[in-house]
Amino acid sequence: MFKRFRRLRTNQAIRDLVQESILTKNDFVYPLFIKNGKNIKKEIESMPGVFQMSIDEIVKECIALEIMGIKAIMLFGIPDVKDSIGSDALSEDGIIASTLMEIKKNVPNMYIMTDLCFCEYTDHGHCGIIDHIHQSVNNDATLEILSKQAIIHAKAGADMIAPSGMMDGVIVTLREALDKNGFKNLPIMSYSTKFASAYYGPFRDVAESTPSFGDRRSYQMNPANRNEAIAESIEDEKEGADILMVKPALAYLDIIRDIKNSTNRPLAIYNVSGEYSMLKVAGNAGVIDYERVLMETMIAFKRAGADIIISYHAKEVCEILDKN
Repeated sequence: MFKRFRRLRTNQAIRDLVQESILTKNDFVYPLFIKNGKNIKKEIESMPGVFQMSIDEIVKECIALEIMGIKAIMLFGIPDVKDSIGSDALSEDGIIASTLMEIKKNVPNMYIMTDLCFCEYTDHGHCGIIDHIHQSVNNDATLEILSKQAIIHAKAGADMIAPSGMMDGVIVTLREALDKNGFKNLPIMSYSTKFASAYYGPFRDVAESTPSFGDRRSYQMNPANRNEAIAESIEDEKEGADILMVKPALAYLDIIRDIKNSTNRPLAIYNVSGEYSMLKVAGNAGVIDYERVLMETMIAFKRAGADIIISYHAKEVCEILDKN
């Protein structure tokens, strides 16, 4: 006698009862990009539906997100003036600190994660202080200014910090700095396995962070390396990361599952700009059923092991969930 698997696929009711992976609004974090000024809401050509916004517009967006049911955001700052060390990120009056305080004043229940890096703030577009002899980022010098940046975010009201630069030793360094400054309960979400990926292309338009020379392959990971990818996340767990992350997501579902099987920490994925834009282009061209492909992609992330989905699609997914 053969097994009749189709018995549990007979109608929608039984399919819903036995569904293994479930999407809810609680899974999502929505990225936001801040520019100085007022009444700014500039759509990014390569990322339809994604905007650079001034702080007043960011506050309006957070109010709308809260009504929609999205409880968490991730902030990225785009300062007017950039320099070699990303001075705006080291200022208590900088764009992220100012935005944090304004959101907390107007939307106090919004959970705010901050991207902790320097690529958006430096004139060279790299993720820290440059070692000009080797034309690469100086790891240990960058750890020092990342600690300063983290304390500024914490004082301004960040609920979680998320270091994204792939510096060795960043988690233990930040944990020590936060603890010494009275922020023992502030969690860290590490971009623990972040690949040097071509899928980031459109992000550099919205964040204005294209490197002025070279690339980021001396600190971001080789996409070909599975064992190293697992080791990176496990090391960040040992150093004290509260949440781990895989970035990008779509081409790395195997890595997501590998890391999920190797740790008990919550696991986030970043559904990055290139993944977002590809679906948008294909949907607008009419070559895919956009909503079905979008939801199938989100379920794939959950099935692979994601607990948290950072995605530019978050608002669309919530609207689809409301319809269904």
